[in-house]
Amino acid sequence: MSRVFCISCASALLLLATGCETGRHGAMGFRLPGYGDPERGKIAFAALECNSCHEVAGSDLPKPTLQPKVPFLLGGEVAHEMTDGYLVTSIIHPSHQLKGYPKEMVANGTQSRMPVYADNMTVKQLTDIVAFLQSRYKVSRPLGEYRSSL
Repeated sequence: MSRVFCISCASALLLLATGCETGRHGAMGFRLPGYGDPERGKIAFAALECNSCHEVAGSDLPKPTLQPKVPFLLGGEVAHEMTDGYLVTSIIHPSHQLKGYPKEMVANGTQSRMPVYADNMTVKQLTDIVAFLQSRYKVSRPLGEYRSSL
């Protein structure tokens, strides 16, 4: 094989590999600017009364008061990193993924009980809330994914 062909193939593989990045800022997900502030996000979360429905792991926010309770905790240990895109979509379009959710999460069979906040928050608040929620998640690898450091 010619040297030019090998370099071209290597370059193409490198471009493909960088486009397949996974995790919070992967190319497959929506990407927010990196200047979200978790502390301001916590304040916005409380100001928008998100904590009346959602409990956030490791935070000192007042506990939810909504009945029936939302049956899962935001934050805590997860097997895979949450993407900014998933969190943004969940906030501005909460009915996007209701299949398989507990019936306590659904109103009228097809809509999330969560209000749509798209018209009620600023982009800055959204960016800060996502930064706050991201700060509450801890990725822990499943046992099968641990690798030796040798």
